[in-house]
Amino acid sequence: MNLKDTVKLTNGVEMPRLGFGVWKVKDGDEAVNSVKWAIEAGYVSIDTAAAYKNEEGVGQAIKESGVKREDLFVTTKLWNAEQGYESTLAAFDESLRKLELDYVDLYLIHWPVKGKFKDTWRAFEKLYNDKRVRAIGVCNFHEHHLKELMEDAEIAPMVNQIELHPELTQEPLRNYCAEHNIVVEAWSPLGNGKLLDNEEIKAIAEAHGKSVAQVILRWDLQIGVVTIPKSVHQERIIQNADIFDFELTEDEVAKISALNKDKRTGPDPDNFNF
Repeated sequence: MNLKDTVKLTNGVEMPRLGFGVWKVKDGDEAVNSVKWAIEAGYVSIDTAAAYKNEEGVGQAIKESGVKREDLFVTTKLWNAEQGYESTLAAFDESLRKLELDYVDLYLIHWPVKGKFKDTWRAFEKLYNDKRVRAIGVCNFHEHHLKELMEDAEIAPMVNQIELHPELTQEPLRNYCAEHNIVVEAWSPLGNGKLLDNEEIKAIAEAHGKSVAQVILRWDLQIGVVTIPKSVHQERIIQNADIFDFELTEDEVAKISALNKDKRTGPDPDNFNF
């Protein structure tokens, strides 16, 4: 595996297994610099969202990077307040305007807003059929949300981006997604930084001469999950991508998976109020 390694979505689109996330990255210089550093380090996948309020910085970085648009994989997400059919189409246009792009590679529903996400998904299907997005998916959908969505969907979600890390391994949901050919993508793969002091992962990291973050990201890849670590520090961005020259043993993967406590750092998708 390497930084260009991809997983094939149900429609044949190749999605990079390791990407760069920009949650909590400030718009302006911080967003522009961090995305440019990521692209310079070899990342091709950049993950943003309308709610992050940094699409303009991401777009500027892409333009200034000198890398061809078709050589990058850009994801953005629809915010909750814009859910619904017409409002989704308008919000997508606004995201494209801010990113200064003609299309995005992956468009995601950010949260399963009750009573709205089905109409929203119809708009997603239209955007997909109109070839304005290369792939469509969801974030933070539990199994029952996916089932409800797929009752009426003409196109099944291709990706489900969820909170996933060693203390929240999401195994039943991952199994359900695998059965339905939905690629699972991890947000907050390092548990919002809270896992960097974990003694068991530290011991594994020392055995490989790697950092705890590198071991967790390597674990993501070995359990078949797409992962999008975030950093605004150039050396950390480079370090997070340096995970292709070692492999965890089956025993080490099992040890990390056994740390699961079903512990979230973010809201439960069944109980959020935004």
